[in-house]
Order: sequence, then structure tokens, then C-alpha cells
Amino acid sequence: MPQTNKLVLLAAGGTGGHLFPAEALAVVLQKRGLVVDLATDTRAAHFEFPARAVHLIPSATVRGRNPAALARTAVMLAFGAGKAFSLIGRIRPAVVVGFGGYPTVPPLMAASWRGVPTVLHEQNGVMGRANRFLASRVTAIATGFRTLAKVDARMQSKMTFTGNPVRPLVVEASRIPYAAPESGGSLRLLVFGGSQGARVMSDIVPAAVERMDVATRARLHIVQQARAEDLDTVRGTYARLGVTAECAPFFSDLPVRMASAHLIIARSGASTVAEVSAIGRPAILVPLPNALDQDQFANAGVLQDAGGAIRIVQRDFMPERLASEIAALAADPHRLAGMAQSAKVAGSIDAAEKLANLVVAYML
Repeated sequence: MPQTNKLVLLAAGGTGGHLFPAEALAVVLQKRGLVVDLATDTRAAHFEFPARAVHLIPSATVRGRNPAALARTAVMLAFGAGKAFSLIGRIRPAVVVGFGGYPTVPPLMAASWRGVPTVLHEQNGVMGRANRFLASRVTAIATGFRTLAKVDARMQSKMTFTGNPVRPLVVEASRIPYAAPESGGSLRLLVFGGSQGARVMSDIVPAAVERMDVATRARLHIVQQARAEDLDTVRGTYARLGVTAECAPFFSDLPVRMASAHLIIARSGASTVAEVSAIGRPAILVPLPNALDQDQFANAGVLQDAGGAIRIVQRDFMPERLASEIAALAADPHRLAGMAQSAKVAGSIDAAEKLANLVVAYML
């Protein structure tokens, strides 16, 4: 076992998809007597992260092939790497752990230059561009899925499957068993689209509900995350249809609401898929379209192949299709229960412990 008070520096971009697994690992490492710092970008300023200190490192994301934009990105990443190099020299971490995205590039590059061990965690079913850039430079790679696309075969010897760490709130929610809806009874839908909501959910889900027959519609109890600018429209549609609905831009207790749902409709980011499967709830997943790596398409495919979800690509995510899928599931509680069980089997609640074991094994 390592000595207590050793420092682990976590590097994560400022979105929930990167911060949530980092948070789960931080909690486990601290329970083991280790000190945790976080290196991130300015987007994480509102996020309450369990760390001794949070260090803001300049970064930028590659968003196209425009030469001027690429040059600006390179300059910003170089500036961030220089700042990270100074930070690592000052705080002397025993290991640096990255969770993907371009904000992890400067800290992991700087750690490599300093000779500090590095562990890279890939949450998605497809290795992202930033992680592909870092893969040859890090000490070890942990994966959220058993199979990983777009990875150099030469990196296989570095890879260890750990699963995707889930937050303590998710672990607690995973202990709540799934209770399928009674025939003709209420059907609780949870709809969300990421930390900022998704306009497509506001456009499609209420319109799908409007196309359902009156009896099915009367069964619905909907909790929906919607962007602030869409709230009045979404609430107005449900009120006009006489559907019980709670709508808000953000739910801080989302894992509890997942556990209470009979059916989840969501995007398929890595954290969403990890949490849905850990808690064990059936889902209709709509991958974010036009992503260069198609990571959400791959993530949703893993849960669909396991029998726990229905994947609908966005071009097919139309009110008529969604109304049909919900109505079919509402009429078949046994299918919902089977999907919940399949999702649960595919999920993991000990991924944070497995990742912590790997991190500790590489500490200085």
C-alpha cells in the first residue's frame, strides 16, 4: 500500500462527462488516505469537486482545419503545458490521471516531460482525438468499455478495462430495485440531454406525447430537463395535454430521479450510459449526431447490444417514432423489466475502485 498523504493530480475537462468519473475516483483515493488535486479549465468553476485544490490550466479544443484556428489552439495548448509543467514541479504529484478531452493534454504532457507516471482513462467506446494523441505518451490506459475503437494496436499492452467510475450518488441509487409499471398504471419518464439540456428533447418529446392515444398519455408522469429558453414551451405543451410534468434546466439529484424512472430518454454520453446501466434502468438513447468520433453512437450500441436500451439515431428521432416506442414499452411491463435487468448486468458500480487500484500501482 502507498504511503498516505501522497498526491494524485487528476486532469479533466470542465464538463460532467469528464468531471463525474474524476469525482468518483477522487472519493475512493481520499478514502485510501491520498491527497487529490484537480487540474481543469474555467468551465468547472461552478462544480463542487472533492479536491484539496483546483488548478485552472489554459487549454483549447481543435474545432476544424482552419490554419489560423489551429495555430491559436496550438499556442494555447503550449501555454497550458508550460503552466502545467510549473505546477507539477511545484506540487510534485506521485501520478497524474487524465479523463480525456483537450484540457487533459497540457497536464499529461507536462507530467510525461517531468517523468511522472501517467494514467489515461477513456470513458467512451471510441478513443477520442485528444486521447489518441496522448496514448503513446502515457504510462497506462484504463477503458470504460471492454472493446475500444480507433485505438492503435500497439497500445493494447497498456490497456486495462476498469469500467466507468460512477459518483457516490449513483452507487446509492443503484441499490434501489427496479419496479416495472403495473399494467394500466402510471409510467414515469425521465428525459434529459446532458448538463446543458438538449433542444432536440424539447422539440421531440412533447410532440411525441401529443401523438399518443389518450389512455397512454394519461399514464405519463414526466420529469424533463430542458434549456431555460425552452421551458415555457415544454411546460405549456404538457399543461395543454393534461400531462403531469416537472421541467427544469438542471436536476442536482439526477441519479435519484433515474432510480425512480420506469424509462429514461437521453443522450448517450459515457457518463450517462455508465449511470443508467449501474442503476439498471431501461432507456431510449439518442446519440449526439455529427461527432467526428461517433463516440455516443458506440456507447449506445454497447447498451443496446446488451439488451438494456433502444438506440435511435437523431435523423430517426421523430415524434411518430418516439410515440410508437414509448407506447409499445408502456404496454409491455415484462419487456421493461427485462431491459432493466440487462442494463444492470452491463453496468458496474466498482469501476472507481478498479481504477484506483490501477492508479496506485503506478504511483512513484
